[in-house]
Amino acid sequence: MLEANLLHIIQTAASVIIILILRWFCIKLVRRFARKSEKVEHRTGLIIKYIEFATIFMVILLLILIWGVEFKDLGWVLSSVFAVIGVGFFAQWSILSNITSGVIMFFTFPYKIGDYITIHDKEFDYEGIIEDIKAFQIILRTQKGDIIAYPNSMLLQKGVSVIKPEEIADFLAEEELLDENVKEHPID
Repeated sequence: MLEANLLHIIQTAASVIIILILRWFCIKLVRRFARKSEKVEHRTGLIIKYIEFATIFMVILLLILIWGVEFKDLGWVLSSVFAVIGVGFFAQWSILSNITSGVIMFFTFPYKIGDYITIHDKEFDYEGIIEDIKAFQIILRTQKGDIIAYPNSMLLQKGVSVIKPEEIADFLAEEELLDENVKEHPID
């Protein structure tokens, strides 16, 4: 009995150490990527938080497997848990899609905080400076000072134009000229 517990303790220690090393390695990679692609520390913190959750989940799973829960029994428990979670996420699918979009945008997003963008929506184009990129939405400040929270999942589905910093003044002047032309020539 003592030998079996000693084996479980050694397996537990080895597993936890390996997972912590993997966690450290993943966090280093994310921080290096963020530094090279000039991502904001806040955005990097969100991805690191996701890594932390995955680490905790893996440690709990390994502890359950090491300390005697049969894989067959664990399969039943996990399938039941995932079924309940799946129903919950189906009811709130937009939350999951926004989180997933937030992770995708961290690694492939061509825009960053401070960029002036136009989101080409079929009903109304949204324009503004990106103030923040959160887990669920992007925050834009318009020319008028209004704050727009635009969902990440919708942002990945729409066309987006980035106005370069040196071109913002010309772009805004052109927009004002178009607005004046519309006022001068009303629609009949």
